[in-house]
Amino acid sequence: MISRKKQLQKSGMLLLAAFIWGVAFVAQSEAIKVVDAFTINCVRFLIGALTLLPVIYIMDRKNKQETPTAGTVTLDELQGTKKNKMPWIGGAVCGLVLCAATNLQQIGLKYTTAGKAGFITAFYIVLVPVFSIFLKKRASFVVWISVVIAVIGLGLLCINKDDLSIGTGELLVFACAILFTLHILCVDHFVKDADGVKLSCIQFAVSGLVSGVFMFIFENPQIQAILSAWLPILYTGVLSSGVAYTLQVVGQKDFNPTIASLLMSFESVFSVLAGWAILKETLSLAEGMGCVLMFIAIILAQLPADMFKKKTA
Repeated sequence: MISRKKQLQKSGMLLLAAFIWGVAFVAQSEAIKVVDAFTINCVRFLIGALTLLPVIYIMDRKNKQETPTAGTVTLDELQGTKKNKMPWIGGAVCGLVLCAATNLQQIGLKYTTAGKAGFITAFYIVLVPVFSIFLKKRASFVVWISVVIAVIGLGLLCINKDDLSIGTGELLVFACAILFTLHILCVDHFVKDADGVKLSCIQFAVSGLVSGVFMFIFENPQIQAILSAWLPILYTGVLSSGVAYTLQVVGQKDFNPTIASLLMSFESVFSVLAGWAILKETLSLAEGMGCVLMFIAIILAQLPADMFKKKTA
């Protein structure tokens, strides 16, 4: 059980991460206008990995200074091999999933708005407890209600009322929400036995390198185009990747997953506010209602199931 002070610190970390990600939808929307998706993610994730290298160096030096004197053997030293391997294994797995998720999201942003993408991506908050069924963790009745509400909200947000079609951008971002669900479950699994910052750094390097392979296969990267979008790419690289994902990994460790997911769900609200304030995006009445329903579903999915049970005397 962590202290109240630690809980507040971790809550602040996750809320800050949500804010950074929300604004990042604007940055990604601007970057995709001049640079292709795999190129953006190759550069941003490699920047994110480089951003964390000095942090890892400082943390390692601090840990060495706090190491007990010679002649004593700590539990960490006895488990050293496992702890050294886990960031690499976890980083590789998380990096591959993150690569697939962010590239689908980035391509989707070419065909939809930042606000819509933010809310559709946040659908992972509802999907996490549903997917947890496969890990033998039963979803409560409340979660299934939230799924129904979220699907209705998603329909209002995504379906074209003229021909009842769903846009390409919305479909791609929804697919990315499924992959982000897997990413959260992967992080939750590996961060228990790994250093959070090292795991983040490795997952960014893997995601950036794999994106780079696809960049050279499917795209024609131009230095001039990358430089013309330097500000949004730098934002997504340093803040959205290097800072926010590390805040997620560190904040999620030993913290109530329900509260963590609830705080991260505010990413969707920040994305709409940022799209409105910076890009002057607007939503129709139906799309606005869809956002409200999805946010209700997101909040509902994170409430403890026993809240709705009658208390016996």
